[in-house]
Amino acid sequence: MIRSFVAADVLTLGNGFCGTGAVLAAMQFLVTTEPRWLWTAMALLPVALVLDYADGRVARWRHRSSPLGADLDSLADVVSFGVAPAAIGFAIGLRGALDVAILLYFVACGISRLARFNATADALSDESGKVKYFEGTPIPTSVVIVAVLAVLQAQSRTGAELWLGAWSLGGLVLHPLAFLYAASGSAMISTVKVPKL
Repeated sequence: MIRSFVAADVLTLGNGFCGTGAVLAAMQFLVTTEPRWLWTAMALLPVALVLDYADGRVARWRHRSSPLGADLDSLADVVSFGVAPAAIGFAIGLRGALDVAILLYFVACGISRLARFNATADALSDESGKVKYFEGTPIPTSVVIVAVLAVLQAQSRTGAELWLGAWSLGGLVLHPLAFLYAASGSAMISTVKVPKL
């Protein structure tokens, strides 16, 4: 299998490594409470974004893609831009039962959005094979949420001091900040057409 990988696939795997590293760093932050691990988790996702952008460029530039390319890309994106942002949200304090439900919804939306893209890419492609637009926002836009969380971390507005506080609804805790994830997930599964750059 490894012999069938092309240069773009190596970049895609780098994307997946960054996303997995971000999840593990967020877990290490929860164990140690050392902020450097949370910063590491947050810093890895822009690197994953660059690698995600680069893999497509390299594939087009070299006119070579592997049979695994599209699926590999989607799987790496689920980790880096779905699971990792949710893990970081949990690490910074979105740990109420309703927060967790929203984080799970966000990840499910990301998975669904990528599956829809894979299933409809051929139908949305022009004669050159390039997709002109995305249906729903692309999953890498979740890096914007992580940027917001980084600002909050820099301002010490995480954990017990989480920005916007917490609500108790029938004994279940919800932090209003979790609505960022709900909005992002909903935008991913929407039918809004977003031009592909």
